[in-house]
Amino acid sequence: MALLDEWKKLAYDETKDRNTLKKIWDEYFVKEKETYEKLLAAPDEKVTGTVKELADRFELTLMEMTGFLDGINDSLKAPNPIDTMEEDTEVSLEFDKERLYKNMVRAEADWLYGLPQWDDIFDEEKRKELYKEEKASRTYHKTIKVGRNDPCPCGSGKKYKQCCMKKDQQKEREALAELQQI
Repeated sequence: MALLDEWKKLAYDETKDRNTLKKIWDEYFVKEKETYEKLLAAPDEKVTGTVKELADRFELTLMEMTGFLDGINDSLKAPNPIDTMEEDTEVSLEFDKERLYKNMVRAEADWLYGLPQWDDIFDEEKRKELYKEEKASRTYHKTIKVGRNDPCPCGSGKKYKQCCMKKDQQKEREALAELQQI
């Protein structure tokens, strides 16, 4: 069985009671934070090795390293083969700094994007910019549908049907006529 399947079986097992799962995740988050502190302390160092070697290097169990690799995979410059990974699989932790920071913000992991090691990577202004970019990318804008008898959104003072609706319909007719000629 691939390591990722074992990790998911351990960390997401719905047959376990909530307290057991909470304990697993609480312990994991402490180890994850320690691992990121070490990794961010030397952000340009190319960290590579087998899953087992990296687990030993960062003082993690094989399952904790698998969970870590699963979590960081979207932030890596070259993703690891996490679905088929075994303990002797060569992996890399070479991450894209901005992508990692934004992914931490997306995950609402303030204990990670708030680590003091980020101060040596990005200044406060850059971190705020990255934070805002990530939050804005998740903002959905609902478009308001304009009714035919509503005032035109262009501000002309006319009803929509007597203004921009006519223009839009004319453009559609022209585009359709152009397509029919082809």
